[in-house]
Amino acid sequence: MEPGGNVRDIAIFAPSPLLTVTVEEDEGTDIHLHAGGQGIWQARMLQELGCSVLVCAVLTGEVGRALGHLLADEGIEVDAVLREGSGAAYVHDRRQGTRTVVAETGGDAIDRHELDELYGRTLTAAIDSRVTLLSGPHGDDVVPDDVYRRLAADVRATGGTVVADLAGGRLDAAIAGGVDVAKVSEQELLRDDRIPGTDRDTIIGAMRDLHAAGAERVIVTCAERAALILRDGVVAEVEVPRMEVVDAAGSGDSFVAATVAALARGEEFDEAVALGAAAGAMNVTRHGLGTADAEAVRAMRARVRIAEVADADPHDVATTPDELAAGVRDGT
Repeated sequence: MEPGGNVRDIAIFAPSPLLTVTVEEDEGTDIHLHAGGQGIWQARMLQELGCSVLVCAVLTGEVGRALGHLLADEGIEVDAVLREGSGAAYVHDRRQGTRTVVAETGGDAIDRHELDELYGRTLTAAIDSRVTLLSGPHGDDVVPDDVYRRLAADVRATGGTVVADLAGGRLDAAIAGGVDVAKVSEQELLRDDRIPGTDRDTIIGAMRDLHAAGAERVIVTCAERAALILRDGVVAEVEVPRMEVVDAAGSGDSFVAATVAALARGEEFDEAVALGAAAGAMNVTRHGLGTADAEAVRAMRARVRIAEVADADPHDVATTPDELAAGVRDGT
């Protein structure tokens, strides 16, 4: 997409934002109410980095009405489809220093008419944006997986750039439509039976499978180790100083958001990933999800190192999830 005077940096497909209620202990009991969910946490980080963002979402029932006010208070612009019903929400207790789930709901599924309206608004936003970020809903059954395939294909057909931060069937669908960047965590790869273990060569094999399926570039974040990237057929490790963890939740969303911010501004992929890794590292030092100080993130980027790694089997890409789970890669 050619930059223009009215071109937005990023459009985010966030079908089902989340109302978060968190109980904290700070000289007494504090209860915090925030807008959340993957796309909202990403929007928060993007705005911290100075990007213009539009979130396309469905706001449902009284939860949705509360979210509308909270998002407006933060200055997060939302093109929302409004409906009645049960919205996504959780209550977490952090008074003992870790997150304990008190209650949680994924919310009602989006019906066909609401989905058509959301799809049209998202596609319109994508045409006017440099990058479109596809994020997942909080609930498993809120939107059909195939929506992600259609969106990825349609946005790219208009010349747009698509980044998918998804897992499971939603990731498969988006990649089938074609994406510029696919991000997934090693734990999501394990959960989806794409890999039988988390050794580096196994993860690299899964990355090459995702590339062969339609992802031009792939990012895999690893909780305790360096992230891995695949671009132009080459795999590299992304090393960043390890920070003392206050709350690891949301660090992957910050990683993706900062990467997308740099891509929207025309930076090369490695430089964009370095900013993403810096944002993820800084996010764990705070309680807020999708938050980090922009200057601290930019300073941390200078400490990120990206180094190419040897790949034991760079051409083996056609392994299915079932075959991986059975451990048949390379005859093992």
